[in-house]
Amino acid sequence: MAKIKMTNPIVEMDGDEMTRILWQLIKDELLLPFIDLKTEYYDLGLEYRNETDDQVTIDAAEATKKYGVAVKCATITPNKARMSEYNLKKMYKSPNGTIRAILDGTVFRAPIVVKGIEPCVKNWKKPITIARHAYGDVYKNTEMYIDKPGDAMLVFKGEDGEERTELIHHFDTPGVIQGVHNLDKSITSFARCCFNYALDTKQDLWFGGKDTISKTYDGKFKEIFHNIYEAEFKEKFEAAGITFFYSLIDDVVARVMKAEGGFIWGCKNYDGDVMSDMISSAFGSLAMMTSVLVSPHGYYEYEAAHGTVQRHYYKHLKGEETSTNSVATIFAWTGALRKRGELDGNKELMAFADKLEKATLDTIESGTMTKDLALITTLENVNAVNSEEFIKAIAERLK
Repeated sequence: MAKIKMTNPIVEMDGDEMTRILWQLIKDELLLPFIDLKTEYYDLGLEYRNETDDQVTIDAAEATKKYGVAVKCATITPNKARMSEYNLKKMYKSPNGTIRAILDGTVFRAPIVVKGIEPCVKNWKKPITIARHAYGDVYKNTEMYIDKPGDAMLVFKGEDGEERTELIHHFDTPGVIQGVHNLDKSITSFARCCFNYALDTKQDLWFGGKDTISKTYDGKFKEIFHNIYEAEFKEKFEAAGITFFYSLIDDVVARVMKAEGGFIWGCKNYDGDVMSDMISSAFGSLAMMTSVLVSPHGYYEYEAAHGTVQRHYYKHLKGEETSTNSVATIFAWTGALRKRGELDGNKELMAFADKLEKATLDTIESGTMTKDLALITTLENVNAVNSEEFIKAIAERLK
């Protein structure tokens, strides 16, 4: 069987730990036998990020601007424990945060729904798509430890000479401070991405902030969403029979728990990070969540919405068997391949992406799955397999 040809490459960002092991298995078993795979490779594993002082992360993001489509493996965001484990030069920031800051745009995350895996919340009948703002907030922050008495000030120095100062806190005892920011243009593009995606998918859009407490910061999100909706999207939404709903974030969370799903939930960066994991876990597994960063400039970056599966990796290093769910990582590849095919007019590549997704879901629905799904499935006669066996079972359906 002739391999499917590609015209332009996908930017490939390799990652860390167990997901890095799965990444290579997916390529070897599910992609390379069927596609003449073209990628521009960047190693975002923590060791190489340390070796390049994280320049490789910036290079990968810039390459995404050049080629338009990227696929990313899960990566480690180091903490103090990782500093000593990997002998790091410094505590590098989240590579996802760096990439998102360069590309801007919105992260859309939705659960992968499969027969036999029922949501923990019984009234959820349809997928809930999380639209995560992918710029600023804690992911592009500046932090400082305060070890002596004194005043922490928020200072803005204008280029015209104006200076504005606000007292953050007077410290009598040690503590911490954090500075975060956002940009009107990024919030605006986030709002437009959400409204357009809602129209494209014909789903209601919900958005929540905490503008009663954060009157300026969260208040600006509320203001921009309201103004853009009224000026550009209200009539389109009404014609499409869909709605835009804003409320406080705690009220939105309460409503989500009682809803049946089938809507887009717009979230600020941190809220989206947390709630996407809740949604994916409640729908089945953290490894059953698609994720795509959509930039207003036409760049797309696909990844799994979970971490590096550290615990399984340590078992793997000991030679112990693992049963790690690779579905979201497979769907990251299919999403990138489909978009590459769409942009290049390569229908064969798009059809293969559809075929691989179907083979993955058919494998689960036939009863062959990893242990995380076997523990929660309603199917009978389940065959719980290890990490490699699951990927090879999918490969059999592609032949």
